[in-house]
Amino acid sequence: MLSYLAELEAWWGPLRLFRYITFRALFGSATALFIGFALAPYMLERLRKFKLHQRLRDKSEVGSLADLHANKKDTPTMGGLMIFFSVTVSVLIWAQPNIFVLTALGVYAALTLLGFVDDYLKVAKKNSKGLNKKQKLIWQTSVAAITLFLLSTHPASADKIRELWIPFFKEPVVLAMPIPILFVFLFFVLVGSSNAINLTDGIDGLAIGCTITVALVYCIMAYAAGHAVIAEYLVISFVPGVGELSIICAWLVGAGLAFLWYNSHPAEVFMGDTGSLALGGLIGLVAFMVHQPLTLVIVGGIFVMEALSVLIQVFAYRTQKRRIFRMAPIHHHFELKGWHESKVVIRFWILSLAFALVGLGTLKLR
Repeated sequence: MLSYLAELEAWWGPLRLFRYITFRALFGSATALFIGFALAPYMLERLRKFKLHQRLRDKSEVGSLADLHANKKDTPTMGGLMIFFSVTVSVLIWAQPNIFVLTALGVYAALTLLGFVDDYLKVAKKNSKGLNKKQKLIWQTSVAAITLFLLSTHPASADKIRELWIPFFKEPVVLAMPIPILFVFLFFVLVGSSNAINLTDGIDGLAIGCTITVALVYCIMAYAAGHAVIAEYLVISFVPGVGELSIICAWLVGAGLAFLWYNSHPAEVFMGDTGSLALGGLIGLVAFMVHQPLTLVIVGGIFVMEALSVLIQVFAYRTQKRRIFRMAPIHHHFELKGWHESKVVIRFWILSLAFALVGLGTLKLR
């Protein structure tokens, strides 16, 4: 909305600042941060009033981990709504709408709704199950299909979106991926990213802290991909209009910092699936649209570690009837080894920052 003030530059010169992505990203991030802090007390009061507490798993399910997390039983969930409203309002205020921004916001809203329904069912039924895997998969598949339809039919994105770029290569590996293959690729990026962050959201501050790091990197990548001169210098894909996604990533950082204030140990609120499923899907889609989806494996290394630990644990148990880790996802393994929750989180943050820097370095290694 405010971006249109740039058209009044002739009336007052400084209004030209609203034309610049960097200006709107900075002030939009500050707006999201302010909204997050302003909204949090009211939202926490509502969540507590309606007793929206996610039921924690008991000893029969998680053993001694139940004792370590016993003090979390009255912590409200659905805190992801705070991040969603902070980002959405910032989009309405600062964004310059285009196909990339609107698609990203639509996917974020759809997956927030999915997470909200899942969290609500957990609270209403007073169990830790919520929606089953099939229901979630149908929803996520529908979101991926609608997303691809929009991006592949809109004139501003139809041609570029079918290119496949791989880190360290100077040219697209595939210039025009067939739509069916592109759908499968998009589906795995969206669902993989969404579920990976969902698995990471198990202890106070872990998921949102790592998400902030990844969002910062994709803020830079989106800006570079939308800037013709920088994209040419770095020999990466130039996608006109995609630079606006850097603003969304910046707003995600601001909203994430506000949420982290309340989610840090001991957490006053959990983001729940309302936040984790949606944030993962949003970041995955941004990576897809700026032609850096495979780089997400590096930048989001912590999320990959968490997801792989679950896959390895399940595979080992089903094939050999033994467990590789004391418990998966892997952050619980370290908790059960005796690491304090805060130590696990801080060390994972450090690793997340290292992964982010390595991923950012791939922009120059071509």
